[in-house]
Amino acid sequence: MNKKALLLGLIMGIGIFRMYAQDNVVSTTKGEITFFSSAPLEDIDAKNNRVISMLNTQSLEILVRIPINQFEFQNKLMQEHFNEKYLESERYPYATFKGKMGAGTDFSKDGVYDVSAVGVLNLHGVDQKRTLTGKISISKWGIKLDTRFNITLADHKIDIPKLVFNKIAERIAVHATLNYLPFKN
Repeated sequence: MNKKALLLGLIMGIGIFRMYAQDNVVSTTKGEITFFSSAPLEDIDAKNNRVISMLNTQSLEILVRIPINQFEFQNKLMQEHFNEKYLESERYPYATFKGKMGAGTDFSKDGVYDVSAVGVLNLHGVDQKRTLTGKISISKWGIKLDTRFNITLADHKIDIPKLVFNKIAERIAVHATLNYLPFKN
């Protein structure tokens, strides 16, 4: 399935963007999310460059979809365990955030703005209401959203076996960078 078809299906399936508002929709299919876990015995970091996101600059609705099996680790065994034992990517192939940004960003004017979005983060099949904060940069080259937040594994029913408890932190630091361009059908 090509990326544009996937994006269109995402819009129709979720239903948060209305057809009349497409002129106000920006999107990316190459957003980046990284995470870092610092534990006594081992640090773990991974990167995913296949994040899809859409932002309606009029309604301020935002949708982010992360394919779990696209996280890349330096250690391939870690990547395998992440997908099979912890995030169960065959059962829960995507993490999503669906929310609405607060007012105060002038999308018609270049600048850097502090932003927050209230919504639902779904990870490992568990919904959790979250408020995420970050910065949005607007320029003639597009819109860039940058956010950092933490995820507590227990909040999403991600179990850590006692055998590896010293290798995986209970809280994971997440950093997302999304570079948006106007959405095109």
